[in-house]
Amino acid sequence: MKKLSLIISTILFIAISSIFAQKVFKVEYSSQADINVYSVQYESQCDLKVFKVDYESQANKDGLWYFVDYSSQADKQIYFVDYESQADLKIYFVDYSSQVGWRNKSKQHLIY
Repeated sequence: MKKLSLIISTILFIAISSIFAQKVFKVEYSSQADINVYSVQYESQCDLKVFKVDYESQANKDGLWYFVDYSSQADKQIYFVDYESQADLKIYFVDYSSQVGWRNKSKQHLIY
């Protein structure tokens, strides 16, 4: 019984960790991307406030993004578009990790 409980706990931990993982890879072409992203100038224009973290282990909350070196390491592949109208998701890069979060929760499905 204890062994089964340990197995279930481990599976739940892995599942929860992967839900919040925000490892992204910047692709060269829009056709390679899971999400087309536009970086807006003002916070009030964004769907998601994003902070770039230095370590993969810090990417444990929506908006904390870790940019990986290879596409195979990424949870999502993103392409930065030139125009706001081309974007699936509008982001704003914040200065502090405590500022991250959704302004438009209807776009959450794009990350998961």
